[in-house]
Amino acid sequence: MSGPTASHAKEIIQCGKDPVYFINKYAKIQHPQRGTIKFDTYEFQDDCVRSFIAHRFNIIVKARQLGLSTVTAIYAVWLAIFYRDKNILIIATKLSTAKNFIKKVKVALRSLPPWLIMPSIVEQTQQQISFSNGSQIKAIPTSEDAGRSEALSLLVVDEAAFIRNFAELWKGLYSCLSEGGRAIVISTPNGIGGRYHELVEGAENGTNDFNYIKLMWDVHPGRDEEWFKNETRNMTPTEIAQELMCDFAASGDTFVTTDIIEKLSMQIENPIEKWGPGGNIWQWKYPQPDEEFLISADVSRGDSSDFSAFQVLNKNTCEQVCEFRGKIRPDQFGILLAEVGKRFNDAEICPENNTYGQGTILKLVEIGYKNLHFKTVKDKFDMLYGGNPNGSLGKIGLQTNAATRGPMLRLLEERLRNNTLRIRSSRVVEELKTFVMKGDKPKAKKGKHDDVVMALAIGNSLISAGGAHAMKSVDMAKAMLGGFAVNNRHKEQQQPVRHFNNLNPLVPVPADAYASQQRIEMLPEEFDWLLK
Repeated sequence: MSGPTASHAKEIIQCGKDPVYFINKYAKIQHPQRGTIKFDTYEFQDDCVRSFIAHRFNIIVKARQLGLSTVTAIYAVWLAIFYRDKNILIIATKLSTAKNFIKKVKVALRSLPPWLIMPSIVEQTQQQISFSNGSQIKAIPTSEDAGRSEALSLLVVDEAAFIRNFAELWKGLYSCLSEGGRAIVISTPNGIGGRYHELVEGAENGTNDFNYIKLMWDVHPGRDEEWFKNETRNMTPTEIAQELMCDFAASGDTFVTTDIIEKLSMQIENPIEKWGPGGNIWQWKYPQPDEEFLISADVSRGDSSDFSAFQVLNKNTCEQVCEFRGKIRPDQFGILLAEVGKRFNDAEICPENNTYGQGTILKLVEIGYKNLHFKTVKDKFDMLYGGNPNGSLGKIGLQTNAATRGPMLRLLEERLRNNTLRIRSSRVVEELKTFVMKGDKPKAKKGKHDDVVMALAIGNSLISAGGAHAMKSVDMAKAMLGGFAVNNRHKEQQQPVRHFNNLNPLVPVPADAYASQQRIEMLPEEFDWLLK
């Protein structure tokens, strides 16, 4: 077979200079109904190819069925046959998708005239094609070591938002681009909070090196409002957001809907005061003398990735007035809760009664905080006045487990949806954006947090259950006992006099010390600010 003619040589040069020209002039694709056809690209597809040339890193948020995988496959063909030693790697969500990418590459190669393919194909499998000029195109499914130890000329990540452990995968792959390699990261949205979303946000804000491309459903010239109406007839709002609208917030299977998150975002207020450890206590209102408050707390170990958090809710108005999120030991968290409780009119305190919560509860009892939440009035009565008060310690606070977590969160969603719980915190809103359904269980996305949300759910459940009324019943019972004690004063005179902490009768006070002084001396030095 004779070599290329002078006209062929001119075409080869033109194709090598301009991949858009090459694709539109010579590439063919496989159409599901029409078979192999010439690939006539749309303007938005040409713009993407030009961006691949102009920018080292490109990240694309796209609606479905826009032909981006096909365009990228033929761009990879152009790069491999016109340049030497190009190592092109495609990362796909699964093996069948990887094979389909290589199939598109093969269709494009078969459609080219022989004189245009200067290097010959020396090896081809279902996942790889190698050329005599040293270039290769390989497509693989995701795995922990995908692409590691390879120096890459071009990395293509397809449907990145749906790749499990993409954050870890990207960390390894990015190092493979250190010698000047390029990257094209493509996906439809899949909710807020993943590594793909973070890269998109960075590209939008200009805080990373990615060129940002957003392609909604209407960039396709064959789609109009009538098409959209017919296409979405049998789709859910989440599917519409994900597949057509490029909407991250609405596309994820978030526990609360986008409109709730947007409504809460409009209610965010700057705190009037930031105080406490690291300035992490945010306060929006100061307590009035006649107001009652509830403090609900989610307790962590204090030195792990999770935070401890509390919410202060006004029992009368059902509004958030104060919030904390920070890393603090459970016992110190108990001291902090007690001091905040004193600020808010001796507020009722309800810590989560889990492993770490027990340390917080014990500290609250030890320092004599009396307005603790009990499951029932009888439990509190037994602890304050019963014969075996230590047996009631496990009944302080609220258990969060599989049986209680779901109902608490559903109640929280209902109150937020109906606007009967006033939220002011940006931290709550940010956590709700990444608080998603995993099967039938709501939980934070991997690497994200739900601490202020869970503290809020605990407090909301108690306010909804009428916790304030229960505490009034305890106070009434105490008054009745006080009256009864007056009638039996002659019996008291027969008992030896003992001094007790005026905040908790379980904690004896030395005869030469007052309860308030003992409480102050128990505070560690790092909590001196609490007494100022």
